[in-house]
Amino acid sequence: MAEIKFEEALKKLEGIVADLEGGDLSLDDSLTKYEDGIKLSILCTRRLEAAKKKVETLIKSKDGTYSLKPFDESGLDDIAIKKGRTRRPKKDKEENLFE
Repeated sequence: MAEIKFEEALKKLEGIVADLEGGDLSLDDSLTKYEDGIKLSILCTRRLEAAKKKVETLIKSKDGTYSLKPFDESGLDDIAIKKGRTRRPKKDKEENLFE
């Protein structure tokens, strides 16, 4: 698959999902779209993983000093839920990433 931006790949993937959910495609067309969707999904996942590796978080310790730590996504679901960006069920334990 030719080099395309993440946003473009995601938009194409969303279109493929809509087409497949529509149910108006032939079996051959559905299989072709499905295969294209898998390729786009892999591309998007790889790009997200690469971006995640680049992200670092500045953490303040109890003594007031700051240090860089690798990005930890374990608390992101709670943050996304608070901002209404996901439909996933909220975890019981809330974590504060910056304490």
